Amino acid sequence: MSTLEKSLTIIELLAAKPAGLSVSAIANQVNQPASGVHRTLNELIRLGYVRQVQDQGDYALTMKLAALGVGFLGRTGVGDVAQPILDRLAQISGELIRLSVIDGDDLIWVAVAQGATSGLRYDPGQEQGVVVHLASSSGGQAWLASMSDEEALERVSRQGLTRAGATSGPGAPRTIAELLAILAETRQRGYAVSVNSYIIGMAAMAVPIMNGDKAVSCLSIAGPAVRMTVERMAELAPHLMQAAQEIGIAASGSRYFPGLHKSA
Repeated sequence: MSTLEKSLTIIELLAAKPAGLSVSAIANQVNQPASGVHRTLNELIRLGYVRQVQDQGDYALTMKLAALGVGFLGRTGVGDVAQPILDRLAQISGELIRLSVIDGDDLIWVAVAQGATSGLRYDPGQEQGVVVHLASSSGGQAWLASMSDEEALERVSRQGLTRAGATSGPGAPRTIAELLAILAETRQRGYAVSVNSYIIGMAAMAVPIMNGDKAVSCLSIAGPAVRMTVERMAELAPHLMQAAQEIGIAASGSRYFPGLHKSA
């Protein structure tokens, strides 16, 4: 493993542990010697990406990396293109709206809008920049359903049928046969539905944003399962599809929606 790979592995781990971790805990989780981890952490401290919570204490990321990410995302224009549409859909649905973009083999949440103003709701700030687990999320299932079963299974095999380091809900597919059945239902229905799958107690629906026969992004509505019933999803489906079409048209000039502008 190269020095760069070791550093990035530690950064990715700390990004999931904002309260920080000890050297020994980091070493155990990244499978690196504690002495090497300590040297890497000192170098990351020097560069401003890591801080020690207190003397002889845990290590945590600084805001430098987050600031770079926010600045980068802002300069791509993704938010400028999509945010007004997301906000309108959030107001119509009263739920959490999430936009994800396809980056190589990954689907990454990049923008959100929260429509719920009271009662049960999910924090939209927790998932921006997170790579979507394809098999258990509505956005992932929407993307997988836009391709052949063979290609879908290839992508799932790279990422894993179950979420690494997390517990999926009882509604998540546990076998390839279950996943393929879900994808078939998604294609027939016209939008993906996941209930108690990615998170227990949450229901979500999603559609891909298409350029011809290729998906370039995904748009989803998520909320508590007690509100996001099958009937409610059917009511919201036309609004979700219209918003996805509008984003596809509006994003035609942004290179961060791969493929949208190439066929123009």
